[in-house]
Amino acid sequence: MTWLREMLDDVADDAPQVDLTERTIGIRKRRRRRTTSIVAAAAVVAIALGVTSAVRLQPTQPRPAVAPGTVTDLPARGVGPLSHAFMTFCRPERGKAPAGCVNGGWRVVTRGGTTYRVAQALSGSPSGLRASPLAISRDGRKIAYYDTEADTFAVRDLASGAVITAPTKVPTAWLGSIAHLLLSDDGRFLAFTKRPPLKDPAMLFDMRERMARPLPNGWNPIGLSPDGDTITLAEYAPKTRLQTITRLWQTSTAGNATTVNVAGHYMVGALGLDGHSVVAVESVDAGITGCLRSGADLVHLDRKTGKVLRRVRVRGLSMTANFVYLRGWTGPHEITALAKPLDCRERDDNAPGSSLDPPYVPFTAYAVNVETGKARKLATYTAQGFFQLVLPGFPGTL
Repeated sequence: MTWLREMLDDVADDAPQVDLTERTIGIRKRRRRRTTSIVAAAAVVAIALGVTSAVRLQPTQPRPAVAPGTVTDLPARGVGPLSHAFMTFCRPERGKAPAGCVNGGWRVVTRGGTTYRVAQALSGSPSGLRASPLAISRDGRKIAYYDTEADTFAVRDLASGAVITAPTKVPTAWLGSIAHLLLSDDGRFLAFTKRPPLKDPAMLFDMRERMARPLPNGWNPIGLSPDGDTITLAEYAPKTRLQTITRLWQTSTAGNATTVNVAGHYMVGALGLDGHSVVAVESVDAGITGCLRSGADLVHLDRKTGKVLRRVRVRGLSMTANFVYLRGWTGPHEITALAKPLDCRERDDNAPGSSLDPPYVPFTAYAVNVETGKARKLATYTAQGFFQLVLPGFPGTL
């Protein structure tokens, strides 16, 4: 496809060369508690679209008897809707790792509380130099991940066991160090982006029609129209920006993209179910070197101009006592806020970093009404960091 090759060249030439800022590096430091070097060079690789489908239906296998507390691999079929997923690192600096821990491995948890390992998914590297993204559909019935056997992304229906792989290979070198997936509600579309913004392209896949569309690098996908023709992206470093790309499957140039800057530093949540609502949490200096905290309000942003429309004070969740990041929407007026208690301490950046992994700590999810600011508690999860905890629905910027 000539237009796709031309588009990839355009994307490679115009891709924003954005370095991870002190904000992003700070987040990664808190996750790993040591400075991580980012591999920042890659050659431009042309995409060859495959014409063959890769739909697999896993055969039914008997479930062996297991000891209490043992985590088994994800069954071939018959798994109910998911509550969340988390990645495991096995040498926490305090406390115990979960039984049967696989370093960098993904686990999914059903709404009924059953936990499974996703053995097919690529494991994230403890060094942080290779990402392994995972996404859950809004109804919890499908997951997307990087399939190690297929060397590309896959979408799996948990009930039937049907697995559909992306129409083109994606080398692991393309994953960067921080990767993001957005899975459409019906599982048809899958968007992949990553940081740092290397020359190889981010992509949007149409899993049903077996097509791929290049996307700009360095952005987070936060919204996609049901027909897959309009995508909304956000960037939080070195500054907050919003980008909307329309006519994704109808044009062969990048001229249908609109980008706006947001005055201030904000972490943007998923695009609203109405297709245009954007809310965010402001990042505020906590008064301690290298430490930021969340602002007290939910901030409504104009997707087309980047301007702040209004602020809503949050009640029932202490925003300033927590790190708070926004994820998907639980309904037309409520967005999920994922909170971890704020722990800002003066630190010596010249001190040697720990060789151990972060401890497993609680993260609490709240549904926050974007009109009134009232928050209600949903659930508490255990994970090692925001990057290692996935909830159903479109992602926010973290």
